[in-house]
Amino acid sequence: MSQSHQQPALAKCPGCEEPPAAGDLFCGVCGYDLSAVPARSDDRPTMAITVPPAAPAAGAAGAVRWPAAEETGSSDEPAPVVRPADVPGTDSGGRPLTGPDTPDATPGRGAGSPAGPLPSGGPGAAAVRVRHDDRADPGGAEASGDFALAAPDPRAADHAAAPASGAKVCVACRSGRVDPDGYCENCGHAQPRERDHMEQELDAVAAVSDRGLRHHRNEDSFAVSSTALPDGSAAVVAIVCDGVSSASRPDEASAAAASAANEALLESLPRGTHPQTAMHEAIVAASEAVNALAREPAGAREHDAHRHQNAPACTLVGAIAAGGLLIVGWVGDSRVYWVPEDRTQPTARLTEDDSWAAQMVAAGLMNEAEAYADERAHAITGWLGADAYELEPHTAAFKPDRPGLVVVCTDGLWNYAESGEEMAAAVPADAGDQPLRAARALVGHALDGGGHDNVTVALLPFAVRPQGAGSACDTA
Repeated sequence: MSQSHQQPALAKCPGCEEPPAAGDLFCGVCGYDLSAVPARSDDRPTMAITVPPAAPAAGAAGAVRWPAAEETGSSDEPAPVVRPADVPGTDSGGRPLTGPDTPDATPGRGAGSPAGPLPSGGPGAAAVRVRHDDRADPGGAEASGDFALAAPDPRAADHAAAPASGAKVCVACRSGRVDPDGYCENCGHAQPRERDHMEQELDAVAAVSDRGLRHHRNEDSFAVSSTALPDGSAAVVAIVCDGVSSASRPDEASAAAASAANEALLESLPRGTHPQTAMHEAIVAASEAVNALAREPAGAREHDAHRHQNAPACTLVGAIAAGGLLIVGWVGDSRVYWVPEDRTQPTARLTEDDSWAAQMVAAGLMNEAEAYADERAHAITGWLGADAYELEPHTAAFKPDRPGLVVVCTDGLWNYAESGEEMAAAVPADAGDQPLRAARALVGHALDGGGHDNVTVALLPFAVRPQGAGSACDTA
């Protein structure tokens, strides 16, 4: 339902000023259309206050001259007079606006001086700087030209002071304590977590791990190291683990597995253990480390808001370059690729996934394209964890006859470069000389592709002298 408004009665005709009869639409004397007279407004008109574009010259009497209000408004009522003192605020010198009858104690002004900004260059022109935050700063923010901060100035914070009771200090304001949820109690800044992005480089191997663009945390982990064999030659190790997201504490599982496998290899290889045997034993040690997490008391899981009831679990893949051999070992669906230095030579994937799709292909029930197109393709059939069906470490030994690059990675990378050819195309040409930069580029390749998962890759350059054709391969 619409609203209607009654036309106000007029005391006299606007045309001839004769009083019209009640109810007349036209003046009986001059015929003026009485309905065309606008309705009386109940609102008081708003007056625009403008300031002259240029301030008076130095030494001119008075301050800014405000425009005078009109004598009457369109409603025949006196127009409201708006003075500078009626508008709350500060002038360009930072002083509160005052009325003409209010004493003003600002230096350079006497009582009764007009309000508003002082003329440029006049008395008091170099007064306190403009402030919009309404906070006093006894520390001298005016002198520095900065506004006062709600939080303590990070430049004035004592960065060398140790946080109280071992608490972390905010990386943004450098003074607030970080709460258990990872936010600064002072400025509210979310703190970066150590595992969101990790990098490590040794002389002969480099690794990079990143949380990706979709996950709330990084559940991958890695370990890279080098040691010496009994004959004095070098052995280089790269271990990469991927936490199973559907399990509890997957980030802890991957970290425990990578650390345990690396420590086992650094202990067994210098004793002369065959690298393939050492890899098998390292996977067993990693499995025991993950199993131990399931036996921890329930209180150890209270901090994990994303915990589940099933045991911690992860996958593992590793590579060892030692004595002219390349040893790989794995459980799960993380992979190792061989990319020859001469890109005209064929590339190869050196591992077989413990996954539903791989089982379908191995059983001859589906071809590879059909199996990996199925929604069950990436369901893993092997992992490290207390609820694993049976631990079956896979190992393989290769003896490359040409130099190349060993790519050890989680599915967060190979999902964006699945075949050997696709992986080789993603690997920078100078990866053998710049493994860390190449690892960063591969992580960037996955992030550019969508970054749906955590991304971890380790690059291990494998240098050999060409000694004729042929290569040996033994698997177990």
